[in-house]
Amino acid sequence: MTIKAIATTHGWSFDAISANNYRSTYQNFDYFSKGHSQECENTVEGAIEIHGFPHHLKMGDYLYKETDSDEDGTSTTTYRFSYLCLHLPYLHVPDLFIRRETMTDKLGAAVGFDDINFESADFSRTFHVSASDKRFAYDVITPTMMEFLLRAPDVGVELRSGILCFVSDMRRWKAEEFMPRVNWASHFIGLWPEHVIQSYTGTRI
Repeated sequence: MTIKAIATTHGWSFDAISANNYRSTYQNFDYFSKGHSQECENTVEGAIEIHGFPHHLKMGDYLYKETDSDEDGTSTTTYRFSYLCLHLPYLHVPDLFIRRETMTDKLGAAVGFDDINFESADFSRTFHVSASDKRFAYDVITPTMMEFLLRAPDVGVELRSGILCFVSDMRRWKAEEFMPRVNWASHFIGLWPEHVIQSYTGTRI
């Protein structure tokens, strides 16, 4: 199945190529602020329902170039990666970052880096977690959420300004890799407790 076919199946829009560089919409994410000659390819936009609320999604492939100069002249390198951005319809959701723990994180913890620890030693050993509001992190990362995250420890979470973003590490996904990531993101939000959703929407679910 192609990315265009995925869009058609779900009633989402598809744009094969666009010069929109996303700098304004996704300015808080470094991925979309690098280089020059940015270009969007295979862009899919639509919505999925989670907790009874529509969540706008945008995903596809992104391209940018970096040009370096030295005594031998100039050289330009092109970088391509795939992404999924899910816009949460909740007001003032704190930023949250979850990624696999690295040795740098372990050393940094000794000098006061902001790594939030949890009761599960296995989870805390596996993941580095930080947030603009620690209470929010503790509310979202329940024992059930920990089990879910531990089943896919290489999937990181970057939630900034109400946008949940997943980016490949300078790799383009195959068409069949997109929907599993959409489903993973939907499941991640779906595991948020009712009181968390209610506190940011004022609506009981």
